[in-house]
Amino acid sequence: MYATESKRNMSFEYQAQIINYRPSLHTRRANLTVKFQDIYGFSVEGNVDDVNVLNEVREKVREQGRVWWALEASKGANWYLHTQVSSTLKASLKLSALANAITLKRLIRKGIPPVLRPKIWFALSGAAKKKSTVPESYYDDLIKATEGKATAATKQIDHDLPRTFPGHPWLDTPEGHAALRHVLVGYSFRDSYVGYCQGLNYVAALLLLVMKTEEDAFWMLAVLLENVLVSDCYSNNLSGCHVEQRVFQDLLTQKYPRIATHLEALEFDVSLVATEWFLCLFSKSLPSETTMRVWDVLFYEGAKVLFHVALAIFKMKEDELLLSHHVGDVISILHKTTHHMFDPDDLLTVAFDKIGSMTNTISKQRKKQEPAVMKELDQRFRRLNSLNDAS
Repeated sequence: MYATESKRNMSFEYQAQIINYRPSLHTRRANLTVKFQDIYGFSVEGNVDDVNVLNEVREKVREQGRVWWALEASKGANWYLHTQVSSTLKASLKLSALANAITLKRLIRKGIPPVLRPKIWFALSGAAKKKSTVPESYYDDLIKATEGKATAATKQIDHDLPRTFPGHPWLDTPEGHAALRHVLVGYSFRDSYVGYCQGLNYVAALLLLVMKTEEDAFWMLAVLLENVLVSDCYSNNLSGCHVEQRVFQDLLTQKYPRIATHLEALEFDVSLVATEWFLCLFSKSLPSETTMRVWDVLFYEGAKVLFHVALAIFKMKEDELLLSHHVGDVISILHKTTHHMFDPDDLLTVAFDKIGSMTNTISKQRKKQEPAVMKELDQRFRRLNSLNDAS
């Protein structure tokens, strides 16, 4: 499927138009299951109410598209790149850049139209800048250099390929597996310290679906791991991820003490669900378009977005969670909620309008938790070594 030129275009093409899901007359009852494909090719199962929600979301996407196109017509195709307020700018240009920045943040939180996502993500995330620092042939040279090489990372990647969104009409094909393998193996050689961590396969797979080329997906993965997320989230000991889980627990206690107290009484550890959310960036939990809406903001505002979204999920189900009696009940509530969260606006409204700013709090909590996590991981490592020596 792929040629050897620098941009390898995927053969699986998604419909350019937004699809309306129209349940037939005999399914117009909320207790009947409806199956269909979303715009990214994933099979979705829900009731008629879910379909109606999706139709409403599709109309909102159309409306947002018209807003973005109008701005491109009035401000220029790359207006969103002119949002940096520099001291060297003239006063009039500063005001223009500030206005653009305010407009852009608001627009991104309302969603980037799917057709514009590749170029907006690539520009605003820093991926384009990162790519510009290396020779044009960097990606192709990297893929050629890694052909036939076997490492612990490549073996795990090969094991995970068929388990990454099985049944998807493009990802679960030889072409899809090959593209995903190129991106993951390529990055494992670019950063041997990270190598490969389970969870990255789901992230890279969605990046491929959005970006349409292996090379662009590769650079989005690179900027995500090297700039957007905190360091060591995907290292061998997952120290960064452990820190984020501690921070999330603290934030849940501060923001929603009733929920935190009840879950503690049930001996429920929030990392049972939140670890996958943070490692997979919600790609295994939320419907694809809702995940993309989260990523729209993630690539522009940074890793704090993950905390906002995770807290919002708990907040939206506060009443049900407070009535739960077992750990299994909590997991079931959260699993069902995330998998049927078809309206991104419901989630993101709570995430950003109801929770409030947490940027400084998150930074302080990370600094507080990191020494404790590193000490605990070091003690665990020493125990393992002593057991190995004893045997």
